[in-house]
Amino acid sequence: MAPFPGRDERRVRYQAWSEQALQRLPAGDHRDLVRRFIRWHLPRRMNAMATVSEGTFLQSKQVVTVAIDFLNWLTGHGLTLAQLTQADLDAWQAGGPTTRKAVTRFLRWAIKARLVSPDLTTTPHRRGTSPKLSADSQDAAIQQVVHGCELSARDRLAAILIIVFGQQVADVVRLTWTDVALTDELATITLGTTAIALPPPLDSPPRQLAGTPTHSRTSAHPNSPWIFRGNRPGQHITAAHLRQRLTQVFSTRAARLGTLHELTKMAPIPIIAEVLGYAPVTIERHAIGSASTYSQHVAILRGPTS
Repeated sequence: MAPFPGRDERRVRYQAWSEQALQRLPAGDHRDLVRRFIRWHLPRRMNAMATVSEGTFLQSKQVVTVAIDFLNWLTGHGLTLAQLTQADLDAWQAGGPTTRKAVTRFLRWAIKARLVSPDLTTTPHRRGTSPKLSADSQDAAIQQVVHGCELSARDRLAAILIIVFGQQVADVVRLTWTDVALTDELATITLGTTAIALPPPLDSPPRQLAGTPTHSRTSAHPNSPWIFRGNRPGQHITAAHLRQRLTQVFSTRAARLGTLHELTKMAPIPIIAEVLGYAPVTIERHAIGSASTYSQHVAILRGPTS
């Protein structure tokens, strides 16, 4: 029998964080299931350690986050965990980032607890095999978002940042109004180290939001700094929620990968990485995948120069 663990700061932090994370699930069966998973299954590895490692702490948080996102997706599609089919699991995994593979640990627990079919399996990810929007599909998506989409101004801005500038949803939701600058002549947004110009009609959503007196002053969000505020006071929207809202237009992952694939044909790796806020090694992988040849057409990304 493993010795009873003493106080460990990471274990304490995990327990406090997980209790708050549960609130992202509506009260009911799914929240109860995750509570069992959090309290009785995940802590076993931690309790066997004299000191919880940072890797174990972060991995446990990711597993819980992905499990919550998965169950919220099921709820949004009118499904319970007991009704889960392989087709449902495949659709959920294909519609988001590769981190969704982390649901495997929750799924194994659910199988062992006889909550789901024992035949369910997740799809392993191989780098470079994720689907991406073609250039023609990207152009069509941009036209839909800018000119013919039923999205709100806030969701239109998010869609533009993904399909035009290749931003990850997790980074989009953390943007604040300090990242945006608006004048009568120019609109810019800072994603990396450089302000990027948003020419018309791409500047329409931020101008519309900023021109609405209540855009940052609601009862739940008085003077909120978040562009993409969430339902909880003082918090931004979750990445999973935003991805779900944009599914009517495109898969955010496929859109982002397609955009980066095309951008690496237009500009050198260091410029793309600096302007868009990516690590150079990440952009280099996309450049290799697109077999790009560099050119100097970078004005659309760099914006005004001083």
